[in-house]
Amino acid sequence: MNTAPGADRLILAGSQGPVVLASASRVRCDILRHAGVPAVQDPAHIDEAEIKASLRSEGADAAQAAETLAELKARHVARRHAGALVIGADQILDCEGTWFDKPTDLGAAAQHLKALNGRSHVLMAAVCVLRDGVRLWHHNAVAKLEIRPLSDSFIAAYLEAAGESVLSSVGGYRLEGLGAQLFSRVEGDYFTILGLPLLPLLGFLRGHRVIPQ
Repeated sequence: MNTAPGADRLILAGSQGPVVLASASRVRCDILRHAGVPAVQDPAHIDEAEIKASLRSEGADAAQAAETLAELKARHVARRHAGALVIGADQILDCEGTWFDKPTDLGAAAQHLKALNGRSHVLMAAVCVLRDGVRLWHHNAVAKLEIRPLSDSFIAAYLEAAGESVLSSVGGYRLEGLGAQLFSRVEGDYFTILGLPLLPLLGFLRGHRVIPQ
């Protein structure tokens, strides 16, 4: 279990203390930390691929799958943190019915980008908060993105420059970095695209006195 850098300096007098982020994502942890939320990371080790396959076989859409996975992550981790607020989050990229996961290597990232090349897709993001096994709150958000026509040489150059950092992002891009060059249009909340609908979450945390009102 890792504490976000600087989290000890962000805990406010009179607050309920750190919340638990049920994720290994550095990006999600950084989003919370930079927003002044005391976040402790404790990743949920679940078989996401198997769960997604099961949900698809049952007819779930990408939004439903993201919400289910976010809750399952939080529920899994909440067992280890009695009384704590546990945040679960998930994001699924849907391109005309095809779901994309994080690429396993740079070769897979290239294939993802080629499949998305010149096309629109949506990012379904979900976040939920549990305490002692009870879901207190959840929020679903969607963003629509359009990747501009890309040459194979540009994709290769982009991946060489960005390196393995793209492996942390569904679709093989990172909008907060060089990945911005991939797009012709982006519609939706910036934090949703990064994988954590932050502003609604902050509203919930203010209501629970984790951060100032």
